Amino acid sequence: MSGPAPAGRHGDVDREVPGGAGDPGAPGDAAAADPGAQGELFAEPAGARRPPARRVVLLTGPSGSGKSSMVRRLGLPVLALDDFYRDGDEPGLPHRFGIVDWDDVGTWDAGRALAALERLCREGETDVPVYDIPTSRRTGTVHLSVGTSPVVVAEGIFAAHLVTAARERALLADAICLRRPPGVTFAFRLLRDLAEARKPPHVLVRRGLALARAEPALVRRWTDLGCRPLGVADAEAAVRALL
Repeated sequence: MSGPAPAGRHGDVDREVPGGAGDPGAPGDAAAADPGAQGELFAEPAGARRPPARRVVLLTGPSGSGKSSMVRRLGLPVLALDDFYRDGDEPGLPHRFGIVDWDDVGTWDAGRALAALERLCREGETDVPVYDIPTSRRTGTVHLSVGTSPVVVAEGIFAAHLVTAARERALLADAICLRRPPGVTFAFRLLRDLAEARKPPHVLVRRGLALARAEPALVRRWTDLGCRPLGVADAEAAVRALL
């Protein structure tokens, strides 16, 4: 998993986010793998045909590819899509290595993520869950307000699965997949996960090696879902150009 709230975020909080200026594994159900194909799950709310006040950049990439650090530099409002993971004890979650496979899109609540994103684009605010990685569960909610920024960034390893639905709703500004050499991504991911004590070290190493081997296929998959593969510098320049 990449980028959910760090350990220690508990309870209900209220937060204002200022507008900026400047798998491996597929779920057993094809519809779960691509929210754009889920029909009723993504039914448009009343008024959805009105042009949104702001649009979204969907930002994906392997865990450790630099998504979170890039959006911090941009200073734009950001929706952390990893906060929409399902609780670890929810029945029917996919497993790998003897634990829940958090790199499988079946562990993620795509419908709830899209609904929150659409409210941000059309209304400028929404409530989102707070997800605690070490305990693998939602611990509260946060109120997210994006101010007057014309662009919102939604980042996470499952962002590509929202491209079709976001485009159909006229919400999409761009869809980008960050890419680095797999060895670099592995090192950044492991250092981050160890520092945050996300999981036991032996699990992090085993998972990290598996992700490094699968990374080229993941990038191809996200590209097939509609994302443009870019290096960090090019991706940052592309988002700034939207402003």
